[in-house]
Amino acid sequence: MLSKLYPRRYVTNLFQIDLAELKRLGIKAILFDIDNTLIPWDRQHLDPAIETWFRKIQEQGFKVCFVSNNNEERVATLSNILQVPGVHKARKPFRTGLRKALSIVGAEAHETAMVGDQVFTDVLAGNRLGLYTILVTPLAGKEFLGTRINRQLEKLILQRIKRRHL
Repeated sequence: MLSKLYPRRYVTNLFQIDLAELKRLGIKAILFDIDNTLIPWDRQHLDPAIETWFRKIQEQGFKVCFVSNNNEERVATLSNILQVPGVHKARKPFRTGLRKALSIVGAEAHETAMVGDQVFTDVLAGNRLGLYTILVTPLAGKEFLGTRINRQLEKLILQRIKRRHL
């Protein structure tokens, strides 16, 4: 059971994701969490460097979709900026939202990566569905109360992950 909490990769920021490696692994689609992965939970504006990096992913041919537990307005705002489809109220770690995103991008689980900042939502949901999971260090900013509680539990898992050198 604990293995479902371990990401395939653990990086300190989005820019460390090796897109060439993902292609070699047969990854054709990437699902992204939004809050504290692409944009801090308490902010409305996307960092221009992340926007540029995100467009690079699309230029390289990856199909992308947002999968967020947040509301429709939050997801739609970012979807409109980057012209990317999104799934709101995904209810991660349940798999329903991820399945919907796979349908939107037209990809199978084995050819899809899930990128997010939380072990108990993004990584667990992705692993339960058989996606290639990538955990990123959360962006700085305030967090939702439930997330702050989860972060305390995540510290234990992150210690084990760091020992495994992911």
